[in-house]
Amino acid sequence: MKVTVLGAGSWGTTLALVLLDNHHDVNLWTFSAEEAEWLREKHECQFLPGIKLPQELSISTDIEESCIRRDMIVAAVPSQFLRSVLQRISHLDLTDTIICNVAKGIENGSLMTMSEVLLDVLMHERKENLAVLSGPSHAEEVSIKIPTMVVAAAFKSKIARVVQDAFITDYFRVYVNEDLRGVELGGAVKNVIAVAAGLSDGAGFGDNTKAAIMTRGIFEITRLGAKMGALPVTFAGLSGVGDLIVTCMSRHSRNRYVGEEIGKGRAVNDVLSEMKMVAEGVPTAKSVHQLAKKNDIDMPMAEEVYKVLFEDKNARQATLDLMGRDTRGEGSH
Repeated sequence: MKVTVLGAGSWGTTLALVLLDNHHDVNLWTFSAEEAEWLREKHECQFLPGIKLPQELSISTDIEESCIRRDMIVAAVPSQFLRSVLQRISHLDLTDTIICNVAKGIENGSLMTMSEVLLDVLMHERKENLAVLSGPSHAEEVSIKIPTMVVAAAFKSKIARVVQDAFITDYFRVYVNEDLRGVELGGAVKNVIAVAAGLSDGAGFGDNTKAAIMTRGIFEITRLGAKMGALPVTFAGLSGVGDLIVTCMSRHSRNRYVGEEIGKGRAVNDVLSEMKMVAEGVPTAKSVHQLAKKNDIDMPMAEEVYKVLFEDKNARQATLDLMGRDTRGEGSH
């Protein structure tokens, strides 16, 4: 297959390497001429030190040329920037091109999932050609071929299987799922819960507290997903609880890190300003807050994260407030 990956961050670059391992013709696009020069000269991604890029990986800054006559485009652009990147190719005829999104977020303002953004912007793209790749998969581990399992979801099962075949290797196993909405929401909202887990860590609480946050977090994700048309069973899988576990627990997790630093008393803007990569859970917390209000859904975990990030609430107090909520049956709303 001829595949273009939009976005040369750690995840986009890693997926380009996975595709190369499967002998595809891969083009990696970056908006930055400086970054493109670095990639060509150093044969290394700045976010993946020590991982060498093969000579056959094509590097480009021409997005139109990168996207025409390709079998598949992998969108690895941070969720809040996806729309602006897509607008640069919105006029292209991509009717027969599979678009596979790998960003995990919900757009601020519009409250659209990434597949909805794709359909909203791309004038010549068919809904049945959209796909999502998601699951517990840190680039730092996939890039050194640590065994990983993810999910390819699409509106049409045959498209999910094409994506599965494109990516699957002996170290990167891909399952298929037709609940694209559920896979998208699981990947996006778990980042908000991961911030909550980090807040707890930074405030000095322990494993018991974090386990409670993760468990109640998957309840909240499922509640929102079901309201928005997803299948509840999806959130018990790799793109739900699987992704939640790794993002809440891993030292590689940017979202958990942001929460931890804020939990220690640092200002949100100070933490974000020093990061080279995007913590998707921060802007998504705002979108989830608005979605919960819009759909009249009780999401106390996500609400406390929102208050800490955007209303300067103390992280320790937010955790204590969650523990002090009215008691009820475990499955209650």
